[in-house]
Order: sequence, then structure tokens, then C-alpha cells
Amino acid sequence: MHVVVGLGNPGARYADTRHNVGFLVVDTLARRAATSIDRTQHGALTGKAVVGGQPTVLAKPQQFMNLSGGPTQRLASFYDVPVDKVVVVHDEVDLPFGDVRVKKGGGHGGHNGIRDIVKHLGADCIRVRVGVSRPPEGWDTADYVLGRWSADEHAELPEVVDRAADAVEAVVRSGPVEAMNHFNTRGRA
Repeated sequence: MHVVVGLGNPGARYADTRHNVGFLVVDTLARRAATSIDRTQHGALTGKAVVGGQPTVLAKPQQFMNLSGGPTQRLASFYDVPVDKVVVVHDEVDLPFGDVRVKKGGGHGGHNGIRDIVKHLGADCIRVRVGVSRPPEGWDTADYVLGRWSADEHAELPEVVDRAADAVEAVVRSGPVEAMNHFNTRGRA
């Protein structure tokens, strides 16, 4: 079994922001599996699905991004899922918009949601990083990731979210190394 956690902030105010791309990817995985994410469990909205041929719990923590670690750790513990079977999907300012990369372990890179997950689970989870680009000159990073997608980004977003969902399925089906070999060696399609 895997736990796939999409990072984001709850509430309508944040629904269409760069920081919530993890929620969009988890919603896409649920749609593909013909399930819903509507059960409140351990501080997250969850749903059970088959992803990449494997039983999977899909989750969207319902606390703010910087408190994502607690719900993620509690879900992994409840389902007895080891940290290397936890897949976290999140926005990444260090990647160009639209790039999708898979990573196993490592530091938080300044991402507060990942910082809290590392604090609660350790650094060995798998990450699907979705590029949102760096903020324009003079912009604060927090304001940028909490900002809405540009019109051009919004037009390409469905394709980007689909590619990130494909990456999650590859991780669950074949493991992180094979997924990295596929997704990390090719740029945007």
C-alpha cells in the first residue's frame, strides 16, 4: 500500500494558486480511479484508490501547508505504510513551470510543507515535484506561490497536472528509480 499526499492549503481562497498544485494532482488521480476524496481522516481528506495497480490512500491535508507533516505522519502510521511508500506531490519554485521531477529523500529546499513532513516522517519519502518557476524579480516567494496562475500557465495546467499524475502512477507501479529515469531525463513534453 502507498499513501499519496498532495500538498496545498484548504479553502476557496487558495484553490487556484500555485501552492495547491499537489491538491490538483491528487484530484486527478482520484478522477482516474473513479473515486472521491471525501473522508475526513487524521487531519486530511482521504479516499482509497488503485493507483499504478496498487492499493493507495489519496490524501489532501486540511491544515495549512506548513503543518502538512502531522496529518501525513498520522495517515502513514494508521495504514502502517513505511516512509518510502509515502509519495508527496508539491509545487517547486526551483523547477521551470511545467517540469515534473521525482525525488527520493533529501532536504526541504525551503519548502515549508516539505520541512514539516521531514520533521514528522524523516526525509525518505518520495516526492513528485511540479515546477512553478521562480517568482519574477522583486516578488516575495510566498506571495508568488500563493498567487493565482497566469493565463498562459492556466492554459497549460491540465497537461502539467496529468504529467505529474503519470509520475505518481509510475512511482507506485515501478518504484522511484524507474520513475526518476523516465521523468527526470526528459523535459517538458
